[in-house]
Amino acid sequence: MPITPANGQTAGDPAVSTPGGAAEPIMLELVDEDGTTIGTAEKLAAHQAPGQLHRAFSVFLFDEKGRLLLQRRALGKYHSPGVWSNTCCGHPYPGEAPFVAAARRTSEELGLAPTLLAEAGTVRYNHPDPASGLVEQEYNHLFVGLVRAEPAPDPEEIGEIAFVTPEELAERHAQAPFSAWFMTVLDAARPAVRELTGRSAGW
Repeated sequence: MPITPANGQTAGDPAVSTPGGAAEPIMLELVDEDGTTIGTAEKLAAHQAPGQLHRAFSVFLFDEKGRLLLQRRALGKYHSPGVWSNTCCGHPYPGEAPFVAAARRTSEELGLAPTLLAEAGTVRYNHPDPASGLVEQEYNHLFVGLVRAEPAPDPEEIGEIAFVTPEELAERHAQAPFSAWFMTVLDAARPAVRELTGRSAGW
């Protein structure tokens, strides 16, 4: 399986530059309905309608007050730019474990090494993005964890961050655009979120 080097990815382009200057496509891992790997596809092609079911991950990090760390995706991203979403999301490289990919991208995007990062289940969804015409057909691995350090967002990936309570999230969600997949992955992760943050956090 072709594997794209982790240090070559750019935010706005679904391809990376090789030392010779040629663009090398980013490959995703295609899966069946049970999450079993069945092949690979180029990143942009996998998201073009009607979409190809591929492996993904979503991370939800919380501070000591039980507030969720949100990110607003950078305007330069080719998919869902400028919208709010969960702490971190992305795709493992072919053959890369979802947990490893989640930890890697959290570090790359936010400069964080989350503590107690734990699996929170999986969810399969099909979410078209009307703005771009792209489709998210994903088998998504969910992770929850705690953050005790100050985030250092990569501006090529993230335009803004915010820690929110459930009430603040509801208000923001009613007023600002969010990623098409956000509520689906949050709702699927809620049992693990409640176990991590406790009843008093309100999730």
